[in-house]
Amino acid sequence: MDAAQPPIPAPRVVEISFPRLATTLFAFLALLLSVGALVVAANKDGTKAVQNGSVESASATSAVLDAKAIPAGASPVSLKEFAFDPKMVMATTGGVLRVANDGAIQHTLSIEGTNLVTPTLDPSNVVGLSLASLAPGNYTFACTIPGHKAAGMTGELMVMADGETHAAGAAPVTNADAMDAEMAARTKAFPAKTAGLGGQLLPPTVLADGTKQFDLTAKIVDWEVEPGKTVKAWTYNGVVPGPTLKVDIGDKVKIVIKNELPESTSIHFHGLKTPNGMDGVPDITQTPVKPGTSFTYAFTAQGPAVGMYHSHQDAVTQVPNGLAGAFLIGQQPVPAGVKVTQVLPMMLNDAGTIGLTLNGKSFPATAPVVAKLGDYVMVHYLNEGVMAHPMHLHGMVQKVIAKDGIPLAQPYEADTILVAPGERYTVLIHADAPGVWAWHCHILTHAESAQGMFGMVTAMIVK
Repeated sequence: MDAAQPPIPAPRVVEISFPRLATTLFAFLALLLSVGALVVAANKDGTKAVQNGSVESASATSAVLDAKAIPAGASPVSLKEFAFDPKMVMATTGGVLRVANDGAIQHTLSIEGTNLVTPTLDPSNVVGLSLASLAPGNYTFACTIPGHKAAGMTGELMVMADGETHAAGAAPVTNADAMDAEMAARTKAFPAKTAGLGGQLLPPTVLADGTKQFDLTAKIVDWEVEPGKTVKAWTYNGVVPGPTLKVDIGDKVKIVIKNELPESTSIHFHGLKTPNGMDGVPDITQTPVKPGTSFTYAFTAQGPAVGMYHSHQDAVTQVPNGLAGAFLIGQQPVPAGVKVTQVLPMMLNDAGTIGLTLNGKSFPATAPVVAKLGDYVMVHYLNEGVMAHPMHLHGMVQKVIAKDGIPLAQPYEADTILVAPGERYTVLIHADAPGVWAWHCHILTHAESAQGMFGMVTAMIVK
């Protein structure tokens, strides 16, 4: 007979009281509502409120007006990549800014040193920003999206008391006055001095057998594109564009590249005839030139030629950042009776750290071309950018005598030459009109804005 088993306890029944459950739920909901009330109260009292993913003060939020509430006389400010238009805004005390995102990505407008800031604006969004809390004076505004201020997205705000004028007895200051003054200031600064000068002829080392050797070092340096704007440039011998290399037809040439970059590189001789092994394309004709190593290119110069040398490794980064230069072989033939007084490469760029530039500089730091009345000037346009550029010279025609270094059987005249990426055009300019003549890319967003001329602008000065 089995030993007696202990009795199995009866199951415990737990009763759930619906009234008790309802009471608990109502208590929880009341707690949530009280927290919400605290948040709302905090917002009304000037503590932090969350809007469009950013934390803003309630006073700043109350200064933001819906697009429909913006008064007719509001001062317009357009947000784009990466600039404000206008860059200098005039307003009176109690005025309102009409802030519109006309760009393709999100932007903000924040008045520095104050709590006035717009929400993060998606493209095509418009808000008003009341200036009622600002005293008369000068303020700086900027975009708060990371990296946008560093890219140049800043501006100036002048708040004036009602009836204030810019000079005793003068008419009231207007946006037109401010724009004119800002544009004139940039033009008067031309040609502005900056550190660094690229594209200069590099004398070769002549070896015992007559070979002309050019030594190039690829390295990153601080490069002043225009006054006050310094960027990290990827350079040959520390300049943008790299030194101009010039040899005669039939010369034996060596180019020694030493790589001090943080990544591999190479040199492709764009538009020049070289042996296949010297074409400079990693993993096709050579191994990449790794950091800390060197490589020697050797070939016999054939021409005449107007070529370029540039990186062919991570070219989308290295070339627009500055790794490019002119390579000239021999002389381009000119029409009978023409005596050329100067030959000038003009390298075009529009991307990378260098941006919209002529020979590595942006207006007003671009160098003017100075000629005597009656001179003939030969210019080689070389496009190392990623866009085509219609190069327009005021006052004088350009005679196109060669395309990609190939002399034209029938030269032609034009005042605007469209230069596509990788193309080279050689033009003759007869300096037959005295004066200072504007010379620029005719894509207007590459040359001029409400803040004045910038980027791909220079001048020809005929004395």
